[in-house]
This record gives sequence, structure tokens and C-alpha cells, in this order.
Amino acid sequence: MNIVVVLKQTFDTEEKIVIQNGQISEDGVEFIINPYDEYAVEEAIKLKEEHGGEVTVISIGPDRAESALRTALAMGADKAVLVDDESLFGDEFTVAKVLAAVAKKVGFDIIIGGQMAVDSGAGQGGPRLAEELGINHVSTAVKLEVDGTNVRVERDVEGDLEVVETSLPVLITAQQGLNEPRYPSLPGIMKAKKKPLDRLGADDLGITADEAKAKTEIVDQTLPPKKQAGRILSGELAAQTSELVQLLRNEAKVI
Repeated sequence: MNIVVVLKQTFDTEEKIVIQNGQISEDGVEFIINPYDEYAVEEAIKLKEEHGGEVTVISIGPDRAESALRTALAMGADKAVLVDDESLFGDEFTVAKVLAAVAKKVGFDIIIGGQMAVDSGAGQGGPRLAEELGINHVSTAVKLEVDGTNVRVERDVEGDLEVVETSLPVLITAQQGLNEPRYPSLPGIMKAKKKPLDRLGADDLGITADEAKAKTEIVDQTLPPKKQAGRILSGELAAQTSELVQLLRNEAKVI
């Protein structure tokens, strides 16, 4: 079974966001595997252990993204691909185009990714990639079973469960609860240094920057305003209700 994991390197969730000149500063920031993508890596390794095959992890990003791929290799993935061509960096549209080209190049039976990246929260990566490849996809998986070419997925639907049955090839996005990602062992870390990691660019993938050109552009970024102190209303309930409506309409301007 050819298992592909798509992952993104993101800020450590404990990092403080600093914006300079409308851009998020990366000075001194620690980067990690996107937490939802860790579930994807773990699930891919479990599938390999159960069914055999090979796990390939793919990422798009600058040189620093290699550390995230090496961590996935230390966890148990077999090989990695990094698209470090800046002409192919962009929005979710660009990412889907590029990842689809890589997936076709390496081959796949099942693709697994996180249900969203914690930095953007867009949740578009998986569905867009599946659409580019013309395969089925199931999102927010909390349980995954593969039997031959048959796939059974339990997915989180706002606190309840939905069961979806489909067949390979398929793309799955992982939700918290799918598994408990393992820590890389010392032997795994040593082996990861020798595992293959290919770097690909536009020429290798047979796509041009124009074909993958982003559809959106970030023109500015700002931190949310500081939270203001709350206000406690007093008096009879009817008077409080009337005052609250007036405040929401005239001051907060939300109604």
C-alpha cells in the first residue's frame, strides 16, 4: 500500500504572534509539525504496520520545513519530499495544485492529512487536493479501517459520529482523537538521518508558477484589539434587557 501524508510546518502553538509591517515575524520562533498532521503521520504508520507498504511524507516550504519531515521520518515514515521552490509557494489553491503534482509523481493508494492547519484554520487543503486528484475524501476522521480496497471511516460531526464507507484511492483528513502520535525514538531519529528526502521544484513536477498562481493575496494583518473590561448591568430585569439591547445596537453595533 502506498500511503502519502501531506503535512505543514507551523508555529509552535505556545509561540506569541508578533506582527511587523503587516507581516508575521518569524524571528526566534520555534516551528513544529502542524498538530493535526501529527495524527495523519501516526495513522499512516499504523496502516503500514498493519497492511505493509510505504509511507511518504510531503511538504511545501522553505529549508526549515525539512526538520518537520525529518521528525515524521523518525516517527516511522519511509521517505520524504520537500517542495522548496519559492515560485510554488502560495494559498490553498496553489498548495493543492502542487501537492497533486507530487502525489501523482510518487503514487498513492491513500492520502492522509490534518483536518486543518492551526495557523490558517482554513480546512481547505484536503478537499482541494482530493478535487485536484479526482478522488473521494472523508474529513475529520476519528477512526479509520482499511480492508482490502474497502475503507470505513468514523468522522466527528460536532460532537456526534457519522460512519462513511468508501474505497481506495481516497483522501482522509484527521481529527483529534484518531490516535495518539508516538514520540520519535533515539534509533528512529538516527535512522531518519539516512532516509531519503527529495527536493522538488517546478521543473521536476512539470508545472509552472502561472498554473499554480495563488488566487488570493494577503494585503495586511493585524492583531485583534485588546479585550475590554465587561460591564455589569443593574436594576430590574426589564430595564436591564432594554439597556442591553440599546448597548448592542448603539455601542457594540452588532444588531
